[in-house]
Amino acid sequence: MQTNKSDQFVVVLDNIRSVHNVGSMFRTSDAIGIDHLYICGISPAPIDRFGRERTDLDKVALGAQKTVPWTQHSSTLECVTFLKSEGYSVVCIEQTKSSIDYKNVSLSQKTAFVFGNEVNGITQDVIDQADECVEITMHGNKESLNVSVTFGIVLFRILNR
Repeated sequence: MQTNKSDQFVVVLDNIRSVHNVGSMFRTSDAIGIDHLYICGISPAPIDRFGRERTDLDKVALGAQKTVPWTQHSSTLECVTFLKSEGYSVVCIEQTKSSIDYKNVSLSQKTAFVFGNEVNGITQDVIDQADECVEITMHGNKESLNVSVTFGIVLFRILNR
């Protein structure tokens, strides 16, 4: 694994199930200027296991998978551990007992934002590596938003201050 010395803001996808969510995250990453997308576990990548481009991902990403650098990794924990060793602060977007409001997150020079599985969220071993956990305060009856919607809200708010 390697990072570019100039990468300041990167994203780690922890076992995202939906190819449409990943495609949307690529498109949003391009719009906000994310430096690298780390696709981990079962998260679908723009290239399938047979080396073919995924047209279902491209339909949502609209080509952003070609403008946002990405790499695929089998283990989210290994990816996050590597990023920490490279000096990244790890911010998990997850509802935990110690989560703070996403509008109050403090950023370091180099930050890795982790987004988790649509059903189970971010795995506990990855949360245990986090420097901070942040969440969107919910006011309705639902406990969460779609992960790609959360991705856009959180990153645009945090990175556009």
